[in-house]
Amino acid sequence: MNREVKKPGLRTRAVHAGEEPDPCTGASAPNLVMSTTFVADPGASFSIEGFEEGAGYIYSRWANPTVAQLERKLAELEGAPACLAFASGMAAISALFLHLLRPGDRLLISDVSYAGAAELAKGLLTELGVEVDRVDMSDLAAVARALSRPARLVYIETPCNPILRLTDIASVAGLAHAQGAVLAADSTFATPVATRPLELGADYVLHSLTKYLCGHGDAVGGALLGPREEMARVRKEMLVHVGGVLSPFNAWLILRGAATLPLRMQAHEQAALVLARFLEGHPQVRRVIYPGLDSHPQHALAARQMANFSGILTFQVADGPAAARVLAERLRVIHYAVSLGHHRSLIFYMHTDDLLASSFPLIPEQEAAYRAFAGEGLFRLSVGLEDPEDLMTDLDQALQGL
Repeated sequence: MNREVKKPGLRTRAVHAGEEPDPCTGASAPNLVMSTTFVADPGASFSIEGFEEGAGYIYSRWANPTVAQLERKLAELEGAPACLAFASGMAAISALFLHLLRPGDRLLISDVSYAGAAELAKGLLTELGVEVDRVDMSDLAAVARALSRPARLVYIETPCNPILRLTDIASVAGLAHAQGAVLAADSTFATPVATRPLELGADYVLHSLTKYLCGHGDAVGGALLGPREEMARVRKEMLVHVGGVLSPFNAWLILRGAATLPLRMQAHEQAALVLARFLEGHPQVRRVIYPGLDSHPQHALAARQMANFSGILTFQVADGPAAARVLAERLRVIHYAVSLGHHRSLIFYMHTDDLLASSFPLIPEQEAAYRAFAGEGLFRLSVGLEDPEDLMTDLDQALQGL
């Protein structure tokens, strides 16, 4: 009797996908292969144009065994046909943009997105002749209006950095595809534990591996996932020729981190919800933004689209710049530092005027929508794996200094 083979669960895939014991030594853990070159067949091509996916290893800028293990694991976690790992999240974003966009093409990008992506779009892409329009991707009517003119790529980020506004991926995918556009989603904040954009209709998904996928704050990396044939083209055109390759050592570190991703995300979410509720009741806090709170304006969408609310929350206080100096001096457990998704908690103040001046060239309507979330500025708190009670105590004693 034939029985349907059940797909392994997410925790099992996080541990085992892409890995197998070394056939020579029996080593259980993934090998770290630092060699830059490999003994090749005499008929092997000297050019990447003759390289075939899965045909073995020749040179580590083309492909590396440790990096390949990470790529297979990430593809399994995202449910993607193929994955390419890059030296950073920005390298992955740049590769996607330069692969898809040509002079005269039009990019619709979320009006609020990771600063590096926003600055690349307003700078280099515009200089290369790409038309860039910024759209509030949480407003489906605004997306539909923007797509009344042809666009090559729609680029979203959900939850977006830093205001944690969400995009309805399935709805935007439907709008984009109906007009012949491609949809890419930065899912760094959500991770594959919370949301798998490809299953909701996106064509590409991106991650900064530096954040939750690594989870330990000790390796920089990025990933782009999508159709197998397109990923093969991106490898040749953008990874090999532009050269933003991931170090095998960083890949090995991220492999280690990814194995515990489902367990870590559960702990991040649990602690973030405790802290979000605590801060909502704190006398020094004006507002808390967290998708897991009923008070989040898109909580219903978050509950429908996210299986995990992640570990990032933001909050506002009076006189944010002065509060930033106080918190930086008084916090003992939480580090005042940029980045997110690490095992330790990190906090940083995001000044609205600074972001609008440097990263987000918004029209007045979009600026008003941003300020409705962020006010004059907000603290972005990446909740780590410490005991929530210790984090509450640390925040409370620091906030009392305001």
